[in-house]
Amino acid sequence: MTEHFFAPCPRGLESVLAAELEQLDAASIQPSPGGVAFQGDWRTCYRANLESRIASRVLWQITRHSYRSEADIYDLTHALPWQDWFEPGLSIKVNLAAIKCPLRSLDFVTLRIKDAVCDKFRATRGKRPDIDTASPDMRVHGFLDAQKFTLYLDTSGEALFKRGLRQTQGEAPLRENLAAGILALAGWHPGTPLLDPMCGSGTLLLEAAQIACRIAPGSGRQFAFEKLKLFDAGNWKKLKQTATSRQLERTFQSIYGSDLYGSALAHARHNLAAAELAECVTLKQANVLEISPPAETGILVSNPPYGMRIGDQQELAVFYPQLGNVLKQRFSGWRAFLLTADPMLPKTIRLTPSRRIPLFNGALECRLLEYRLVAGSMRKTKSPDAPEQTAATHEP
Repeated sequence: MTEHFFAPCPRGLESVLAAELEQLDAASIQPSPGGVAFQGDWRTCYRANLESRIASRVLWQITRHSYRSEADIYDLTHALPWQDWFEPGLSIKVNLAAIKCPLRSLDFVTLRIKDAVCDKFRATRGKRPDIDTASPDMRVHGFLDAQKFTLYLDTSGEALFKRGLRQTQGEAPLRENLAAGILALAGWHPGTPLLDPMCGSGTLLLEAAQIACRIAPGSGRQFAFEKLKLFDAGNWKKLKQTATSRQLERTFQSIYGSDLYGSALAHARHNLAAAELAECVTLKQANVLEISPPAETGILVSNPPYGMRIGDQQELAVFYPQLGNVLKQRFSGWRAFLLTADPMLPKTIRLTPSRRIPLFNGALECRLLEYRLVAGSMRKTKSPDAPEQTAATHEP
């Protein structure tokens, strides 16, 4: 039976998530700002939870209908067969988001959804589920636009970027699915040398090593769909066995990381060792301004320090041009991808980006800047009076 699902993701990653879901046999794929809608059976849902590196969650659409009032939303929610989906002994949490919603109080609407679920259980089973806002068994997600009310059951539970691999982290960690999305946007594939010269706790390296070893990102965790009454344990077991059989031996890959600070590198080593991926990645303590490329060509990806993290704008004003010089002089033939929330970086690094991709690390708006590094200047010869041309794209 075909079901409707929605996979939210960090803004800016919708295109690569859509491509990933296509590889996972999803159908009717429709990207929209902040996620991708798709259709499939429950096996598709299980597989998306197990194997998607970019989705934040997989939400099962259980109703979509027009509304005019809070009473409509209560009635639509109460009409659903909640008792057929899970037991009242499980705790719940209701989340609600809205765009151009005409109703006055989203908090009140959230309360009405919760009341409708609890009232339906009390009427059909004589018992209502408890509310747990910290770690609920089941999450109910509502979305309101100007005319339509859509309700989802979260099949993931904890967010999918919580892989359970990263044991320690630095001051400004990347979410794991954002790191995986950056690698996808960069077009990186195993076998291509990859370097993160400011690796921090190693999130980009962890994601790359998992990709190289074909490790399903959800293979070490549990999911909310396992608590649903319609859960097919046999199908799920086969999917996990198939994913495990595809894994490759955890041997050296052309994945390299370095950091100026020994404490950050210690975090990266610990995380890689805890994930049993230490053999796949070469780490060393080094200043990014003094390193040499580990291969003639490859992809450099990094999340360099910026003002919100270390708070020293003057220091960064000196550092960014030096970083640009290192990339231009030593990494000819490479492509570099820098994620930054600092508008000063693209202005002071003195390189012309070929792409500027808006991304979000949580609520923090960033840009992923791509630099195609060639010997000498990247700018074409032009007359003194001609306006400067850049290859920047995707700037909103």
